[in-house]
Amino acid sequence: MGKTELYSLYKAFLDCICLCLPRSSNEAAGDSERDTESGHLIYRNGDVLEDRYEIVDTLGEGTFGKVVQCVDHSRGGSHVALKIIKNLEKYKEAAKLEINVLEKITEKDPDNKHHCVQMLDWFNFYGHVCISFELLSLSTFDFQKANNFLPYPINQIRHMAHQICHAVSFLHDNKLTHTDLKPENILFVNSDFSIIYNAEKKCNERRVKDTSVRLVDFGSATFDHEHHSTIISTRHYRAPEVILELGWSHPCDVWSIGCILFEYYQGFTLYQTHDNKEHLAMMESMLGPIPQRMIQKSRKQKYFHRGRLDWNESSKAGRYVKEKCKPLRKYLLSHGNEHHQFFHLLERMLEYEPSKRISLPSALCHPFFIYQGRTQVWRNSCDMSS
Repeated sequence: MGKTELYSLYKAFLDCICLCLPRSSNEAAGDSERDTESGHLIYRNGDVLEDRYEIVDTLGEGTFGKVVQCVDHSRGGSHVALKIIKNLEKYKEAAKLEINVLEKITEKDPDNKHHCVQMLDWFNFYGHVCISFELLSLSTFDFQKANNFLPYPINQIRHMAHQICHAVSFLHDNKLTHTDLKPENILFVNSDFSIIYNAEKKCNERRVKDTSVRLVDFGSATFDHEHHSTIISTRHYRAPEVILELGWSHPCDVWSIGCILFEYYQGFTLYQTHDNKEHLAMMESMLGPIPQRMIQKSRKQKYFHRGRLDWNESSKAGRYVKEKCKPLRKYLLSHGNEHHQFFHLLERMLEYEPSKRISLPSALCHPFFIYQGRTQVWRNSCDMSS
């Protein structure tokens, strides 16, 4: 008997064993037996997908599905994150679009230098699209939450902000808008921390040791040539041009970054609301009146009266906004130079007019990113007047 025949017999023997195992990923079962009513894959720790990915823990859950930690036996036992999409058509279609974006990112950034999460593989498992990624750590939101929403130190914000701007600028260069930037979608590579006593707050706080981050979740990312949905972004990070239905492009990501950086600095959300008109009123309380050009061109004239926001400051909502929202510079925690530079950058990012909002290449050359002293030397080509 030749080697080929022996191999075939051996493989058939292994397949028979696999069919007898109670928890094998190869067992024949219908989708209805594998899925929950909401479309999630039913699994347990120890299950193996594609004879390769051994599930060891559940990392998180979203409307799209779940993310699990796996041992990848085809990568020498390295640990990876596996995104398991619900077995529902609309989520599977969205996953295919995300894979298209991730493949573009891998093509343009083969050495993983642009701070975007790296897709390793993808496959279909009994109707579930599964995408494997490098394993990362806590999101910047989850770390701040575990830290009782204490602010990040300004030097850490600088490093995180630079990476975020770099990553999103890379997307824009490749004709992509992320459209869902928020602290939950920015993950630390390693969220190990030290305990530091905060004398001002009179409490212990966590101080992350390494502020290297990755941008994740490209499920809503949109190429410039693709259809642009009317509503994008998670509410609190939504740009005014989106709310006013004026159309949007790359600058809406810049607005979201400004909101994120404020949250890192203060420990709370810049615009804590779920209502469009209240959201606009909060913007006006912090940034001044919405420009007339934007009001006149908006499809949402119901929010305005005689060219001004139709807002009653004496109402319950009006009093809430007045109490919660101060002019932006009132939120300075220090009058040190780097804090003022940071707020100047925020003001440029939170410019109402998308055409006047700072671009990310210009933001990366902002004085806030010029380290005081010796830490980093920036390109001479930066136009510091931008």
